[in-house]
Amino acid sequence: LFNIDTKINHEVVNIDREHKHVVVLNHETGKKHIETYDKLVLSPGANPFIPPIEGKDLDGVLSLRNIPDMDSIIAYIKNNDVQKAVVVGGGFIGVEIAENLQHMGMNVSLVEMMPQVLGLIDPEMAALVHQHIMLHKIDLALGDGLAAIEDKGQGKKAVVLNSGRKIDTDMVIMAIGVKPANKLAKEAGLEIGVRGTISTNEYMQTSDDDIYALGDVSQITHLITGEKSSIPLAGPASKQGRIVADHIVGRPTTSFIGVQGTSVVKVFDLAVATTGMSSAALTREGIEHKNIVVHENNHAGYYPGASELVIKLSFDKEGKILGAQAVGIDGADKRIDVIATAIRGGLSVYDLEELELAYAPPFGSSRDAVNIAGYSAGNVLRDDMKVIEWYQVADYSPEDVTFLDVREPIELVAGKIEGSINIPVGEIRDRMNEIPKDKPVIVYCAAGKRAYFAYRALTLNGYDVTNLTGGYKTYGIAIEDKFIDTAPNMEIKSTVTAASTEKSKEIPMDKSSMIKVDATGMQCPGPILKLYNGIEAAQPGDILEVSATDSGFANDVNAWCDKTGNDLLSLEIDKGIYIATIQKGGSHPIDSSSAASSGKAMVVFSGDLDKAIASFIIANGSASMGHEVTMFFTFWGLNILRKDAYVPVKKNLVEKMFGWMMPRGARKLTLSQMHMGGAGTAMIKAIMKKHNVDSVEEMLKTAQENGVRLQACLMSMDLMGIKKEELLDGIEYVGVASFVAASDDSNATLFI
Repeated sequence: LFNIDTKINHEVVNIDREHKHVVVLNHETGKKHIETYDKLVLSPGANPFIPPIEGKDLDGVLSLRNIPDMDSIIAYIKNNDVQKAVVVGGGFIGVEIAENLQHMGMNVSLVEMMPQVLGLIDPEMAALVHQHIMLHKIDLALGDGLAAIEDKGQGKKAVVLNSGRKIDTDMVIMAIGVKPANKLAKEAGLEIGVRGTISTNEYMQTSDDDIYALGDVSQITHLITGEKSSIPLAGPASKQGRIVADHIVGRPTTSFIGVQGTSVVKVFDLAVATTGMSSAALTREGIEHKNIVVHENNHAGYYPGASELVIKLSFDKEGKILGAQAVGIDGADKRIDVIATAIRGGLSVYDLEELELAYAPPFGSSRDAVNIAGYSAGNVLRDDMKVIEWYQVADYSPEDVTFLDVREPIELVAGKIEGSINIPVGEIRDRMNEIPKDKPVIVYCAAGKRAYFAYRALTLNGYDVTNLTGGYKTYGIAIEDKFIDTAPNMEIKSTVTAASTEKSKEIPMDKSSMIKVDATGMQCPGPILKLYNGIEAAQPGDILEVSATDSGFANDVNAWCDKTGNDLLSLEIDKGIYIATIQKGGSHPIDSSSAASSGKAMVVFSGDLDKAIASFIIANGSASMGHEVTMFFTFWGLNILRKDAYVPVKKNLVEKMFGWMMPRGARKLTLSQMHMGGAGTAMIKAIMKKHNVDSVEEMLKTAQENGVRLQACLMSMDLMGIKKEELLDGIEYVGVASFVAASDDSNATLFI
């Protein structure tokens, strides 16, 4: 069509800048020839990054970068009856591959070295994605890097992770990332920029004015930081192509000013979109900023099919928009496009308040989610509302602040911030005398809106109030995400996943006899209240099928059923609708704070061998009787949790000295009495072995297998220079508030 001489199966193998020609290899004939140029454009893209590990060249270890790669993957699946697949890398490509393999009926594991998928978004937003992926029965192995791939014969392989875990598989897809294909440019002596990209100016010219570079191989300017960077995206690459063409034909009227990183990815039913920089990236760059999180419907809630949309907005003290993230079943791309346009146009969060966006009930709300994000940010900047984020909650103690939960009492069954008092927002004015005025108040609800109403009422009555942005929805899913460990002093719990499929098989699942509860389109507390009313009207043994579009419902329903004596038989997602199947038990909702507990909590302060033995004997004995056990290791007790082998970590001189003087792991512990230069310690170990008493190392392993929670005190670790990398796997890193919460849930607390 354009009279372009296209040569496929030809590869440029050399650039001769002096004579202005390239050497071309014809892969079909094996012969080389020379092509001359006036202007040369380099657009070789990027190559998949394959780590130098054992097994990377095995048959069935593949990568995806282009159409031929895709054809190879499909052919391998068809020819080898692939049932299990491991995808290494949790970026855009890795997540998309995992989804498509799952659609093909495979058992899929997704491995990512970082503690979350999609590193461009913040942890609490990634937690929504983790939950969604696991509801689709994909095994997530996050925070665990690839160590090797073993050949087990007959096409079978095992992926070995840094933790030592092995995953059996038929196929491995490497989607770790890409690196610029800069070999030609390097050999030609062109200037190389950041991260291996080719250095370019605003017209995409390289250090040689007659050679241009564009696409994934080219260096760009980040619009938010103003720094040189590499952001390989298709949209900017296409625009660079036009700019290069204009410049070559003598029309340098346009220039490439930079990239802000607008992108979107489909994760099953979810759309995950982002523009600008995440809060984590802004923090790394030292850019001061504030964040707000809003939960809104994608369109009017009363119109059928409404679903939740979560938006996080980052901005500076002047109101400049620095970044935004959106996660939702429908509408995330639209909202991010609007905010991306606002960033490019230099609009502020105050302008977001005033944007006039298309509205009809099937498409949006009279105040769109983008407007709401702008209002929330404007409230913060006008000092109409102070906010804290989910991870900052752990910085406060109920002794120093009042945690005020303004949700309805039934919502608390699904979880709450420990130490909170509950006064529903509608009762605030009548019960204000119950709220202490001599200390600050942190108020929260499900998503932040009711808390804002309470905030205003309290502030106008002289209280010092702060609102938890994003509410308990954001806080709850973040602390429930077992992969998040980026927040200081934050207790990490196990992720809520789908109920056991084995359990659902035991009970006849006759759909026609189920009680249907439709909570779609409703925001919290709507779905839980509908569930509560449905359970109240049902008879013991009845089965309810509850449908909801609120992502918070998926996180709440398991805890709600557990606390109310009802059985969650299954939890699935279908086209953006969460479907919970629940069998009514014989009990009714209770206030979880009043439930009796038989848990045991232990402070392990000592690192002496005899005291460590006593600690684990008590812990394992309690666990074997069905008690929940928490062991909080602090100061010298932390040495019990240290790895035996030396771990190379960066330390200052004082931290190194502490490390030299303290025992490294359970094997090196000594008796508190009668150590006698090592003789007494050796004797007690020999006696234990003779009487078939497990060693401390074995007791510790047994404790973990029995579900004993092993907590390491972050404050003590900081004081003693002990790093996370030096401690055993499976340890929780917490502050004292987390242990106090465990102690509150126990009927005995021991100090050893």
